[in-house]
Amino acid sequence: MKERIEHTLLKPQTTPADIVWLCKEAVETGLFGVCVNPCFVKQAKTLLQSSPVKVVTVIGFPLGANTTDIKTLETKQAVMNGADEIDMVMNIGALKAGEEERVTSDIAHVVSAAGGKPVKVIIETCLLTKEEKILAVKLIAQAKAQYVKTSTGFNVAGATVEDVELLRQEADKYGLKVKAAGGIRDRKTAEAMVAAGADRIGTSAGPKVVGGGHDK
Repeated sequence: MKERIEHTLLKPQTTPADIVWLCKEAVETGLFGVCVNPCFVKQAKTLLQSSPVKVVTVIGFPLGANTTDIKTLETKQAVMNGADEIDMVMNIGALKAGEEERVTSDIAHVVSAAGGKPVKVIIETCLLTKEEKILAVKLIAQAKAQYVKTSTGFNVAGATVEDVELLRQEADKYGLKVKAAGGIRDRKTAEAMVAAGADRIGTSAGPKVVGGGHDK
């Protein structure tokens, strides 16, 4: 389980001291990575430079409504500051409007800006119909990102087993991976997501999920 966990802290009130604690917990419990807002990427990279823990950051977060130019610049800066992986929010409104080319182009520009770093695309499953979720996976594959991710954790609902099962089924058609995030706060829930097909788990309770530390 440890190798799947991205210990996440994206709250607006997060301080540099909180990032120190986040990184310390990730190292001590042997988690895959930490997921932080872009302004903390450089700090997290410095704190983790002597460990195998990866630094993941978010782009166009949490709404996905930034322009493509801004998402692209944000991605380039994140990589320059040391981000190992990129979690971008899809343009959800464009998807719901049927603007497939716009959605694909938006993702493709971030993929290009990431320079080979893995890109996960957050589709905010709680806002989409089943058909829209299926279409989102197809467009993510066309844009050559590596993952479909369920949720930001900042909307009306997070990951569900049913959504992860659907995304796994669709992702397998294109060789994509699946990240489940949003509302995963204990080992039982995390194990259910993995059983449903999640390759990665995003959670603010990483140590608790793997059996050490406390929820914060």
